[in-house]
Amino acid sequence: MAKRMLWFTGIFSSLTALTTVSGFAISNQLMYLKKKDENLILERETSAKRYDEYWYANVKKSDHWIQSANGYSIKAIFLEPHNTNRYAIICHGVTETKVNSFKYARMFERLGFNSVVYDHRRHGDSGGKTTSFGHYEKMDLQAIVTALKAHVGPDLIFGIHGESMGAATTLLYAGMEDSAAFYISDCTYSDISEQILHVMKTKTSLPTAISLKLIGLFLKLRDGYSIRAVSPREVVKNIKSPVLFIHSTLDEFVLPYMTKELYELKPEPKTLKLFDEGAHAQSFNQNPAEYEKTVEEFLEANNLLKN
Repeated sequence: MAKRMLWFTGIFSSLTALTTVSGFAISNQLMYLKKKDENLILERETSAKRYDEYWYANVKKSDHWIQSANGYSIKAIFLEPHNTNRYAIICHGVTETKVNSFKYARMFERLGFNSVVYDHRRHGDSGGKTTSFGHYEKMDLQAIVTALKAHVGPDLIFGIHGESMGAATTLLYAGMEDSAAFYISDCTYSDISEQILHVMKTKTSLPTAISLKLIGLFLKLRDGYSIRAVSPREVVKNIKSPVLFIHSTLDEFVLPYMTKELYELKPEPKTLKLFDEGAHAQSFNQNPAEYEKTVEEFLEANNLLKN
């Protein structure tokens, strides 16, 4: 009997150790997702002529370090080519930096807006130790909004543009504090749990159901949030301001059905644009003129362009 108990105890201890190791390993991959090299991002955007060094050197701008409620500083740049109270805050995707946002800043400049680009937590020059796929990021976005309101004053009119994780962050913020005049959501996921499952099924051989439970448990223990809370699907119905939903039908990383689902759940006013060209987060890069026209028509339809 004693030998049998020892045998069971040994198996239980081994399984517990294996579960702990697996939980740490899988949660590490998400919390500390490998980022792109910042110099390569700059080279990529420069060579593609989406980032113009001469423009950046000469445009009116100011650097801002904005304190997050999460206990670190966020690096933001206020780009102010126009004498206007209209601004667009631009949220980049996971593994990118604010350099990827400059192409959208130029687009909004052509449409008569100033803009704010910034680095998400754990990206670029900003602080923060982990990536939370929109949970803590939405609070950082709230801090950016507060700083912009203080900078411009009570006449501020602003919108928020987000790409991929930045789009999820945008919608999660809007569901928490719907204070922007408009939102643009480009290739977001509707629920991070479903997105993780999709990536595991297509990129790994992990047992998905067990792995997702481990991820949820260890993210809660290690990073203090539930992945169930990272669900734009649950908050999009609360957003009253107009939303432009953008996705590429060729996106195999974040599937376009997620944006379609969010569009259906969002009450009016809303607009959906699906591009036929471009992989994940490539709608602008592959369709720049049509993309800008789509944004312009969306803003015009909601009386958000300056007369």
